[in-house]
Amino acid sequence: MKSLFASVLASAIFLALPGAHAADTAALEKAAKSEGQVNSVGMPDSWANWKETWADITSKYGIQHGDTDMSSAQELAKFAAEKSNATADIGDVGAAFGPVAVQKGLAQPYKPSTWDQVPAWAKDKDGNWMLAYTGTIAFIVNKDQVKDVPHSWADLKKGKYVVTIGDVGVAAQAANGVLAAAYAMGGSEKNLKPALSFFSDLAKEGRLGVTDPVIANIEKGEIQVAVVWDFNGLNYRDQIDKSKFEVVIPSDGSITSGYTTIINKYAKHPNAAKLAREYIFSDAGQINLARGYARPIRAEHLTLPADVQAKLLPNSEYKNAHPIADPEAWDKASKMLPRLWQENVIVNMKQ
Repeated sequence: MKSLFASVLASAIFLALPGAHAADTAALEKAAKSEGQVNSVGMPDSWANWKETWADITSKYGIQHGDTDMSSAQELAKFAAEKSNATADIGDVGAAFGPVAVQKGLAQPYKPSTWDQVPAWAKDKDGNWMLAYTGTIAFIVNKDQVKDVPHSWADLKKGKYVVTIGDVGVAAQAANGVLAAAYAMGGSEKNLKPALSFFSDLAKEGRLGVTDPVIANIEKGEIQVAVVWDFNGLNYRDQIDKSKFEVVIPSDGSITSGYTTIINKYAKHPNAAKLAREYIFSDAGQINLARGYARPIRAEHLTLPADVQAKLLPNSEYKNAHPIADPEAWDKASKMLPRLWQENVIVNMKQ
């Protein structure tokens, strides 16, 4: 009874300190272990090596884990719909969805002990969201089907193959693909017209694929060229056949963004979710992400093992990749993008 009381007291004390970090990690660990479970959404085994991170958390702390894969928009919709009947404690969403989660009152803060090593541009000042890793929009090319590998958006335009980008209305990866194309063609967060025109032309030519660019569809040979995050492309390439696929960063322009954990305001296991974030931002957690081909946000404070470094593309590939210049404008534009995509691109799809 005494140990149970101590555990409950530790949990209560920690929950009373929403901005707590560093000195409170021992209390957090105790509270998390007493919860014994954490349920995530949008953090599947195949994405950014989440499999190893969750395995580490289970073995290190005895916390059991389950995940349901879904898009960023679906994750926040789930948090909002379930509220106090929450079945999810934590999710991983595209950078644009972090502020949305705060605006909708769906997030709760936690600043891990490595908070000061995360750049200011990559985190919410209150700790509601913070990017754990970055991704850059890339092409994954099936060389069996595409003999002239495209290295730019201009190359894509001239090609004869089908280009797949995914569901722009719900997937952060697909939406950032549109922004990357806009950047390459002289557009911006406030001017997506060049990209919409580009994809509209592909649709008119029957060259815009609607297949979801996930590993199963790529492996089946259903995708010739897909617009994906670099970490997804590299992961898919190595899992299927490294000799069969090539992953490139478009030389005429790309976007570097990232993904943030969102701890559900209504989480049934809030301390386990906070401990998961603490681990994700530790050296071990950051190296795990790099093993999954993602570029860890604390890269400047880490020494990656040689085998992990070898998994990533050389820095020279990223010379024309840029972080989002105007996050506020992109937040507005990304909300309008599903309608703009439907009106300018989908209407031109060949049946």
